Amino acid sequence: MKILLTLLLGCSISACADIYQWQDTRGNKHFSDRVHENSKKIEFKQGYSYYKVEKVYDGDTVKLEDGRKIRLLGINTPEVQHRNQAIEAGGEAAKRWLVDKLKNQKVRLVTDVKPIDKYKRTLAHLITENKEHINVALVEMGLAAVNIYPPNLLYADELVAAGNRAEQAKRGIWRQAEYAVMPVDHLGSDGHAGWTRLIGKVSVIRSSRKFVYLELSDLFQARIEKKWLTLFPDISSYHGRTVEVRGWLNKNRGGWSMLIRHPSAMKIISSN
Repeated sequence: MKILLTLLLGCSISACADIYQWQDTRGNKHFSDRVHENSKKIEFKQGYSYYKVEKVYDGDTVKLEDGRKIRLLGINTPEVQHRNQAIEAGGEAAKRWLVDKLKNQKVRLVTDVKPIDKYKRTLAHLITENKEHINVALVEMGLAAVNIYPPNLLYADELVAAGNRAEQAKRGIWRQAEYAVMPVDHLGSDGHAGWTRLIGKVSVIRSSRKFVYLELSDLFQARIEKKWLTLFPDISSYHGRTVEVRGWLNKNRGGWSMLIRHPSAMKIISSN
């Protein structure tokens, strides 16, 4: 065992050569950074802190044993019934999956540029002890939609890829009528409650001091904060294109608008 400690002290686990263990004919154990006959590679866990999940509020919010409330980064699951919030299709399914997945499991947190939200929740990706990325898994199962908020862009590519696979396979919410894309011309004065998908042609692009606006109809426009334009293709490339936007509606001067934070929330469908 002293030899093993010496090997470990000589280098960090992440940078060190592999360490092997074998047993001689007398039953004595040996350790080395070289492979010997019948030796086994020793697997070391990184020095992460793992936590038990004490409570699952819904598919994207949990409470840890240390009292911290965690909002899963990069995703949005449908709402479950609570207080003034009506249940949304798929909300209970996402919660049940998360409860079952985290039963008898501990998780570690991976935070990003902005680690806390305005509700004082920790924003994080959850990774289990067996290295399963819970945020990505929820998206892959069709239980969550991708919802990326800059500057938190960690794992964005993985989330978008998982979302595309789930949507193409029509898993989870993607086979439910409540989440079918709606032509923007069908948007009425009552708008639409909750997360939604709209499709329409970009007829006008204009700017204000803080935003760029893409008009899809007389009653609807998508808006992008100028500070995040570098994440998007040339904004003029959207003009005349049919696009699908995803997110939440906001009342805006007799019509509706939607804040688009990331290119994954505004997909070009075709050029007309």
